[in-house]
Parts: sequence; structure tokens; C-alpha cells
Amino acid sequence: IEKLKGIHVMKKLRVLYISNNLVKEWGEFVKLADLPSLVDLVFVGNPLEEKYSAEGTWIDEATRRVPNLKKLDGIPVIKQEEEEREGET
Repeated sequence: IEKLKGIHVMKKLRVLYISNNLVKEWGEFVKLADLPSLVDLVFVGNPLEEKYSAEGTWIDEATRRVPNLKKLDGIPVIKQEEEEREGET
């Protein structure tokens, strides 16, 4: 899979495991932001993920573009605000 055309119609999709495919552009990845219920995404093995993981920025970049995610590639997503709140207690 290289393109995510048409995925926007899956409004109730909560979990998507799309690892080891050919998605290589942020323009395709951001289509996942149109899925309001999506909270768990596995994207390992796509050229886009491999490039940004090598740079050490994958999780930050991906969760900024799809902010509803609670889990990315099997790792719980902790937002900056949550970290700050926990630091105050």
C-alpha cells in the first residue's frame, strides 16, 4: 500500500495496523487525521517511518500530524501537556 486514498470514510476505525507497506509521504500519512476514532496505529516498516525513526523524530512528527493517537507502533503516546501535568503533581 502506497496511498491511503479513500480511508477518510472509515470514521469509526479505532485500530489500524499498516506496517511493512510503501507509504513514503506525509501527504498520505496526514489522511489518517481524518479518522476521529483512530487511537492505535502501527506504521513500522513504511519508508516514511524508517526515514524519521532513523532521524529520531518519528513519534513527535507522527503524533503532531495525527493528534488523536494514544498508541503508535505499540508505544503509548504521552503528550507534552500530560508530561507537564505529571511533573506538577
